[in-house]
Amino acid sequence: MEQRSLERVVSQRALQIGSSFPCQICVLGFLSGVCLTSLFLASFGGLSLSSPITTFTSSSTTLISGDYNVKQKNIERRFFSHEKLALGVHERVSLLYSFWGNLVNQSENEGKSNLPKAPHLEDCKLSAETNERLDTRLQNDSFPPWTIWKGQLDNFPWTAEDEQLRYYRHQTVSEGAYPPWIKGSDEENYPLTRKVQRDVWLHQHPLNCSDGNVKFLIADWERTPGFGIGAQIAGMCGLLAIAINEKRVLVTSYYNRADHNGCKGSSRSSWSCYFLPETSLECRDRAFELMKQKEAWEKGIITIKENYTSKEIWSGRTPRSWGKPWSYLQPTTDINGSLIAYHRKMDRRWWRAQAVRYLMRFQTEYTCNLLNHARHAAFGWEAARMVLESQFRDFPERVEKAAKHDIESFVWSSHKPWSPRPMLSMHVRMGDKACEMIVVGFKEYMHLAERIRKHFPNLKSIWLSTEMQEVVDQSRLYPHWTFYYTNVTRQTGNMTMATYEASLGRETSTNYPLVNFLLASEADFFIGALGSTWCFLIDGMRNTGGKVMSGYLSVNKDRFW
Repeated sequence: MEQRSLERVVSQRALQIGSSFPCQICVLGFLSGVCLTSLFLASFGGLSLSSPITTFTSSSTTLISGDYNVKQKNIERRFFSHEKLALGVHERVSLLYSFWGNLVNQSENEGKSNLPKAPHLEDCKLSAETNERLDTRLQNDSFPPWTIWKGQLDNFPWTAEDEQLRYYRHQTVSEGAYPPWIKGSDEENYPLTRKVQRDVWLHQHPLNCSDGNVKFLIADWERTPGFGIGAQIAGMCGLLAIAINEKRVLVTSYYNRADHNGCKGSSRSSWSCYFLPETSLECRDRAFELMKQKEAWEKGIITIKENYTSKEIWSGRTPRSWGKPWSYLQPTTDINGSLIAYHRKMDRRWWRAQAVRYLMRFQTEYTCNLLNHARHAAFGWEAARMVLESQFRDFPERVEKAAKHDIESFVWSSHKPWSPRPMLSMHVRMGDKACEMIVVGFKEYMHLAERIRKHFPNLKSIWLSTEMQEVVDQSRLYPHWTFYYTNVTRQTGNMTMATYEASLGRETSTNYPLVNFLLASEADFFIGALGSTWCFLIDGMRNTGGKVMSGYLSVNKDRFW
């Protein structure tokens, strides 16, 4: 298999370079490079070359891909226009891209190999361990180890002379002022975001779950036919509001979208497959134990979703524990060229932003791996080219293991994985959504993209999220933009969202939207439709993730405003 792959590469190159005498000399050089590549492959267990169009699969379903047909040709033209770099660059980039791809597929730690570090991939095992530690209360403390020391700095080894530092650290932790899932300054988030996130975490993690004063609200995720992921999350935001108003701990139960083979063990059919649970394991166990006791029901210690009306869940009272911070939301949303300073549902917008941020505060290892697949398929080729051009020009002939210093382990390890920056995320919602909001064509979204680029001329990358194939097709009419998107079957015609999701299967129809959601939350700019619950929630994640001042350009307004 390896030999055939190499023969294919050789024959394709021979056809490209023609039959002139100078080119024949180049062929000899190229063949020498192939021999070196063969030796390299053998030393790493017989990896085969693969093209940058390769996609990665989960349960036989392709998850993610970039638009590589155009990109690969552009890269080849750029490389082969320079004689010095003409020979073998494409193959070296492809080889490194392929090797990184194998590591992603095997869910291995890419840092374990002697190859160049993949800047676009995250160490998911380490990230999951860190998240668990930051979501667990320290012994004899009110909070987890939340300080201004980000990420792995908290694991920096102490010395005997550091007693004063240890004291001040303990004082900082005891105040709980720095929930680590909130990024950016206070001015770059919705009002009181840090305080609210701290207080919600405390509410959901009582010191003693067996205390007789602790009450619970146990709720399955919504399963009404036709409800998308966005509606399910919005419903749970409403239930969290009820729990806080009634001083109950919210405990989520069956999550139908996690009922698939990708979610293993106890995380199957649970929100905890994708994100850390909304409460502690002790509180969950206590709540389900009380469900079996008649007395707990009679005394109102336990309530369930069915105890509340749809109106209470979907448009109930926003918690007033923090006053009315929505009264002074930053006016950074643009609709029809004007900033929206006030509307009738400002309290709901503020609360849903806080609730969705809390529910998604920490990703699991499974979700981290999904994002690695997405980033590698979309950005891996560019990352490989960037790394080889800047550091490893002799790859694969010579690869030296770089020494690892404290700053790599404790400081730079906290940096987010690389992606092309600046990045604009665009969610184009069409199809059956026309029954709920004004639907506009892709051209209107791109008009807004051009508005952003007039102010930020270095913007050229768009992460495109849409269920419609016609939108992906139309993106090719804009060659001066680079589009990235998931490689899944999309809707054609007026298929309902429920029918479309059923055609994809439960695992894919859950995984790829969540990947799009999280990548949209991290993008530098966002264009969407506030009439879509999905866009509404993305906006909430961004406004509690340090992105308030990036603004939000919407093609319409929420239908309830």
